[in-house]
Amino acid sequence: MDKYRKKRVARYQRHERVTKKIQGSPEMPRLCVFRSLNHIYAQLIDDIQGKVLFSVSSLKLTKKEKEDKKEISKQVGKMLAEKALQNDISTVVFDRGGYKYHGRIKAFTEGAREGGLKF
Repeated sequence: MDKYRKKRVARYQRHERVTKKIQGSPEMPRLCVFRSLNHIYAQLIDDIQGKVLFSVSSLKLTKKEKEDKKEISKQVGKMLAEKALQNDISTVVFDRGGYKYHGRIKAFTEGAREGGLKF
């Protein structure tokens, strides 16, 4: 098994371990984050009904020349917070998706907190 496959499998195992312990509800949905090489995606999930309430991503943002991925992640976090507050959601359970809490994931959460979400 090559090292990239090992990393991916380890992330999936961490994600399963975290997801077993947390659960989203309509009042306090689960905020699930996925980051690819170029973009970041987030969605609010109601695990009781098994529905995605809404999602946001960096696909719709136009990238400026001097903007890095952390700044884009922070903007996506703010977009998610605005959308959540419009739907009367102020508190969420954070699911980092097996990723370490640094870099783009940390920037995303800072943006969401600045936007008014509570974790």
